[in-house]
Amino acid sequence: MKLVSTFALALAMTLTATTGAAAQEAPVEGVPGPQQDPYIWLEEARSPEALEWVAKENTRTLAAFEADPRFAQLKAEALAIFDSEDRIPFVSFRPDGLYNFWQDKANPKGLLRRTTLESYRTDKPEWEIILDVDALAKAEGKEWVYQGSTCLPPALTKCMIALSDGGEDATIMREFDTSTKQFVEGGFVLDAKSQGGVQWIDADTLLVGRNFGEGTLTESEYPFTSRVWKRGTAIADAPEIFRGEPTDVWAGASLLRDNAGTIHARTAFRAISFHESLYFVEKDGAWLALDIPKKASPYGIVDGHLLYSTDEDWTVDGQTFPADSLIAVDLEEWKADPNGAAKTLVWAPGERQTKQGGAITGNALFVTLLDNVVGKVLEFNFEGGEWVSRQVALPDNATLGIAASSDETDQIMYTVSGFLEPTTLYYADGSSAPAVLKTSPSYFDPAGMEVEQHEATSKDGTKIPYFIVKPKGMAMDGTTATLMTGYGGFQVPRLPAYLGSTGKLWLEKGGAYVLANLRGGGEFGPNWHQTAIRENKQRTWDDFIAVGEDLVRRGFTSPKHFGIQGGSQGGLLVGTAFTQRPDLFGAAIVQIPLFDMLRYHLIGRGASWIGEYGDPRIPEQRAWIEGYSPYQKIVAGVEYPTPFLWASTADDRTHPAHARKGAARLKELGQPYYYFEDTTGGHSGGVDNDQRAKLQALQFIYLMQRLMDQHRE
Repeated sequence: MKLVSTFALALAMTLTATTGAAAQEAPVEGVPGPQQDPYIWLEEARSPEALEWVAKENTRTLAAFEADPRFAQLKAEALAIFDSEDRIPFVSFRPDGLYNFWQDKANPKGLLRRTTLESYRTDKPEWEIILDVDALAKAEGKEWVYQGSTCLPPALTKCMIALSDGGEDATIMREFDTSTKQFVEGGFVLDAKSQGGVQWIDADTLLVGRNFGEGTLTESEYPFTSRVWKRGTAIADAPEIFRGEPTDVWAGASLLRDNAGTIHARTAFRAISFHESLYFVEKDGAWLALDIPKKASPYGIVDGHLLYSTDEDWTVDGQTFPADSLIAVDLEEWKADPNGAAKTLVWAPGERQTKQGGAITGNALFVTLLDNVVGKVLEFNFEGGEWVSRQVALPDNATLGIAASSDETDQIMYTVSGFLEPTTLYYADGSSAPAVLKTSPSYFDPAGMEVEQHEATSKDGTKIPYFIVKPKGMAMDGTTATLMTGYGGFQVPRLPAYLGSTGKLWLEKGGAYVLANLRGGGEFGPNWHQTAIRENKQRTWDDFIAVGEDLVRRGFTSPKHFGIQGGSQGGLLVGTAFTQRPDLFGAAIVQIPLFDMLRYHLIGRGASWIGEYGDPRIPEQRAWIEGYSPYQKIVAGVEYPTPFLWASTADDRTHPAHARKGAARLKELGQPYYYFEDTTGGHSGGVDNDQRAKLQALQFIYLMQRLMDQHRE
């Protein structure tokens, strides 16, 4: 069984596409409206006026960067990495084989394909094509982007395939049979694009959470109702089985399944904020509220037990389980009395530890941990009436992950990587220690490079760790072109991982790279996150600035050779950094950002993130946000470090309006800047390798021009 969590449910019940018609919202006191903000018209993602503005900005930026004689080489180097035939084809286990989704030069939109384990072990596996997305897109005249599938266990041959047009999060869904390799004629089809998920109840029944029309989306534009849809009936006639509240971030029903595919209960959730949920179980024909903390959630079924994960301390039955723990209840006892079942500790974190991903195989639970930002994997089993664990034998001092696991057997695959070490794929089947199965090729020459870990002291005295990848023996005179990145939000950790294209396009050219582990992220568990949200969000920005100051103080770099980069929440991070400390940086890449934080709740899916940042409609909370919102902090009389902002027209998550408005404000004030908008990519930018390579080349040309060329001493 794959793990059930708040995050997984969030992914299953995602947001309906928006085009940013925020200007039509009713006026809100204290929130900038059309009279105060002359660029609200840029919130219309595809209006003729906005797209004309985008075209002019793209022309100017491409002229500046594509004319650079290094651009073609950088793009070719990036594309060679992305199209590499010898990169690891990561797979998932299914009863009929190992499945992989593959994109390359010949198949830019991608192939869904499968092979056998025996063939996969070879250097050149033989692949059977299941779905050719390029051929489908050509036949239907669409820019289809494959967004995954949901299949009926245990056979996993009957699937609902999700496709988006141009890379946005909203999808259509169609029934597909992997045994015939065909879409099912007369099968289930959800042809109105929407955020949302489906689960198979049986071969002829789906549990569906989508946009069902008026009155079925929350204020955050997520579905909050679920229906049971029988084959041969209209989705409009499907009976509703669960309804949250319009004020929820999202809500929906789900199925509690074990690894054999058996459904043990129907459950439901109401996400009352991005980080807090209420859970329910269907009991005697009604929905019973689970008596668990708002920051706890079901985690999965293993060895006859239901596991919970909690992101806050949980005191129950005379015992307290600390935040980040795993707690077990006997499954049959829980089904009889969901709130009365006895609870047992499976695992609690030690100092500087936090759990990350996890997977349940046929017979065990595997959990990846961070121990002072170093990876470990533990295997858990219920033996002799108690939970026991052992550490899986994998390399030390590396970033570890679970790449794939089998629901039926003990087969599992792990990834091992580092900044300078290409990813290695390990395989185990329960009979022996993990062994190397495949190794990614080296995409850059690490000779002469080294990794160091340091700490900076933030404004409030907290020690903030960071990694620097740099030339060995480099002069500590501040002349090294250095790129720093970070994230610091939503309990998401940023970990050492093979640098690939960054190594080729930046490190090989003499640059240094810094990864900052900021509060607000998940490097040290829930408290590391929760100490830097809402009224304390400035701590994240302080941490990033403190790391920057530490790099300059130690002589690693200096402001005119120092650039920063981040996307989404990381784009907000970079925006706050260059507006709060414009003197500290020489370049700033603001990727697919949040930027106008006084209107973010009206743009894209912004309202769903109020739990992270606060609500600008509430005066006290608006004051927190107003203190750092980058859009409002771009003012006359300040010299900013010529930022490069980029976004995607099809991004229905953070929405291109944020980056557009930032660029427009800079232009209004006569400040130099660059702006580029990918007109087809989704939230992560390009949807094929050529687009991704172009975006990489544009960014590194910008960095070279700003940090390496005219500023060399």
